[in-house]
Parts: sequence; structure tokens; C-alpha cells
Amino acid sequence: MNAAALTRSLSPETVANGLPVHAGLISRRHSAGYPLKKRLLDLVLCGLALPIALPVLGLCAALVRLSGPGPIFFVQPRTGWGGRRFPLIKFRTMVDGAHAMKAEIKKEHALEGPDFKLENDPRVTPIGRFLRRTSLDEAPQLWNVLKGDMSLVGPRPTSFEAQTYSLWHTERLEVVPGITGLWQVRGRGDIDFDERVRLDIAYIRNRSLALDVSILLRTIPAVLAQRGAY
Repeated sequence: MNAAALTRSLSPETVANGLPVHAGLISRRHSAGYPLKKRLLDLVLCGLALPIALPVLGLCAALVRLSGPGPIFFVQPRTGWGGRRFPLIKFRTMVDGAHAMKAEIKKEHALEGPDFKLENDPRVTPIGRFLRRTSLDEAPQLWNVLKGDMSLVGPRPTSFEAQTYSLWHTERLEVVPGITGLWQVRGRGDIDFDERVRLDIAYIRNRSLALDVSILLRTIPAVLAQRGAY
């Protein structure tokens, strides 16, 4: 079943922007060669992007350096395929020492869930806010893709470990995590964690190269619209 047919097979309330949004309605096995083809797609697209990405990465690095004290890159252990932890790299967007302020901010704003995003997070620098809204802070993760820790498309790796997950959340660990996915094209930071997991499971149960390409193409207008990006 191709991506268009998959979309048509879902009821109207389970479709957003032409993509499935709830798991459990359709389940299919991916083709035997899909993982290899997906990996080749990642490598080809990263290779094509690098001549353009490298100057942009250099400019972003200079802006982060000028934004204040602290490292250029923020490296954090994330939970990926099978619950394995790996170092995810991105541009630093917060003030130095921001992690120590996390618990206080979560309590102050009565935030729930193991992870959160705050629209007006006081820890984010002005340059960091720009990088987040344009998603340029995620650009260094091309290195994670080249290493094989991540894919271009897949569930976002979480900062918290798999032991924190509810049992039904663990299905999202069955695939390599990605830079973008269904919830990035749906609303990004505007969606709570449980809804993100439902979208991740919908992707996992219906994944194909056609769906991957569709998500990549839909990521571009989602980034340009900056909805839910903070």
C-alpha cells in the first residue's frame, strides 16, 4: 500500500495534513529490504545536503559563540533504538547552567510529564530562540544520522531513559529515532508526550520509504511556518 492509499484508508478524524495520526487502525509489515533502503536514503540525502549545510553550520556556530559563555554544542544522552543511550548533538540554545534550573521551572509552571517544552523558557538565549524557531539547532544531528545513531525520519529520541516510559510507550523504541517525524509536521512543541507517542506508533506500524519521503517533504513547510517551535 503506498502512502496515498494509506492516507485514504484512514477515517477523516485520524488524518491530519494527509498523514495518519493515531495508531492501532492499520498495521502492516515493512518490506524485507526497507531498513537497508532507508539507511541508503539517509546517507544519500545527508551527502547531498552537506555542501549547503556546512557553511550554515559554521555561521550558526559563530552566532552561538557570540551569544554568551558556554560551549557551542549541547551534547546530551538520549534514548534510541532498543532503549540504548547515545550522545545527541545540537547547537546550544540556552544559557550556561540551564539544566540546573529545569526542576525549578517545571515546578513554577506546574508542568507535567517526563519532558516538556515551555514557549517562553527564560533559559533560552535570543540567538537560541532564533535557532529553535528555524530548527537550525537540530542541524548538527546530521552527524548522528551519518553515525547511524539516528535516521532522518523516526520518533524523536527522549532525554529520559526507557525505565521512565509507560509500557505502551516502549513500542516507539522498536526503530531508530529520527530528526523529524509525524509529530513534527503536526504541531511540534504544541503536542503533549502521549500524543507524540501515538503518532510515533502510527509511523512505526505503517512505515515505508514513501511515508518517509512524505514526512520529509512536509517538514519543510512545517519548519517555515514555525508553528509550535520554541
